[in-house]
Amino acid sequence: VQLQASGGGLVEAGGSLRLSCATPETISSFDGMGWYRQAPGKQRELVAHINSDGIADYDTSVKGRFTIARDSAKNSVYLQMNNLKPEDTAVYLCSARRGVTRVWGQGTLVTVSS
Repeated sequence: VQLQASGGGLVEAGGSLRLSCATPETISSFDGMGWYRQAPGKQRELVAHINSDGIADYDTSVKGRFTIARDSAKNSVYLQMNNLKPEDTAVYLCSARRGVTRVWGQGTLVTVSS
């Protein structure tokens, strides 16, 4: 499974970014897709997840600011990030799960300046 993440960059606090995760596979074949992030010196954490029924859930730190969405026609999942904070700075990774198998994209760096 190939997952191609993009959309990261440098933004000021309060700004917005939209991350994209594209795959050549049919995303409806996955049980769920999600965005994780890993900041320097910290463990990887789940940011947002969307299951095959389109139900989304979020880490409490991003709830109300981030929105995960999927586009089956484009085989892509997106993460709209608004009101970004310096503590959101991290490498963001796209992940997909099929059964007990989880695969990862290469990550995209998000840097939020204060």
